[in-house]
Amino acid sequence: MPETDDRRWDAVLRRDRAADGSFVTGVLTTGIYCRPSCAARHPRRENVRFFADGAAARATGLRPCRRCKPDEVARDAEGVAKAVALIERAETPPTLEEIAAEAGYAPHHFHRLFRKRTGVTPAAYARAVRAKRMETALKENERVTDAIYDAGFSGPGRFYEEADQRLGMAPSAWRRGGGGETIRWASADTSFGPVTVAATERGICRLTFGGVAQLEQDFPLAIIEEGGSDMIDLVEQAVAVVEEPGRAHDLPLDVRGTAFQEAIWRELSQIPPGESVSYAALAARVGKPGATRAAGTACGANPVPILIPCHRARRSDGSAGGYALGLEMKARLLEREGGETRLL
Repeated sequence: MPETDDRRWDAVLRRDRAADGSFVTGVLTTGIYCRPSCAARHPRRENVRFFADGAAARATGLRPCRRCKPDEVARDAEGVAKAVALIERAETPPTLEEIAAEAGYAPHHFHRLFRKRTGVTPAAYARAVRAKRMETALKENERVTDAIYDAGFSGPGRFYEEADQRLGMAPSAWRRGGGGETIRWASADTSFGPVTVAATERGICRLTFGGVAQLEQDFPLAIIEEGGSDMIDLVEQAVAVVEEPGRAHDLPLDVRGTAFQEAIWRELSQIPPGESVSYAALAARVGKPGATRAAGTACGANPVPILIPCHRARRSDGSAGGYALGLEMKARLLEREGGETRLL
């Protein structure tokens, strides 16, 4: 049995929702195919075959499971892709109703679907797109006000309002290294060494093995204080992911980058545990096939490694590439996921 099928079967046994959309499970005795996360009773392994998608399963005479509705995964992915294309080509952010209509869903349902598949709301994604346009406009205009209007904002007030929502703290605070903001932290032991988890009110903003010193370097003017009992659950969940990097999680994250960086981070989170993807493939998946080097840089800029699994990225020649936590750590993480252990 191929190693990839071993990993797929393991995902089925764990009912791993992160694997939904990457393959379907065909059960020969019942004649149906399911999502990996289907809640139905597990079949015997010898009766299972894996298919790339529902079309391949149907070609063999199998029919979709009525319980988990596996074909809706592909439809959902297509709907989100249409929504992303609409947001990125629009001069001004479209409304949720317009986005949902383009995707073919009811607004409330699509809002939850988009967030589930991308990690952000449609509005947050639109803000990221406009922030990237603002970055470009600032390089092309001498006056900030001109850049604000060129990026599609109705005025400076609207720009600063959205920037505050986007970053989790005022733009001026970020420029001042977090001045005036409070970031709370807690540390815990792991088999990789002590890890420090830092969070704003919105979620985890840093995961580092560099201790509080790294936080002070990243946010030199922020109020950085040790968290209390309310940080315990957050840290315990983060440590669980560090120890088992293939574990699915829904930890709240407060991480922001350019629209391109955030797109790369979202794509990394879709890579199944134990598998890897090249920087070139990552760039292509987010619609920027010529941005291989930038994809690698985006992986390196990931502020919450492991929680966003940038260790699953590699060079096109199959070698390890870089990793902010070191290549030895990268090898160990992949080994725990059951994937590549020999990094060239």
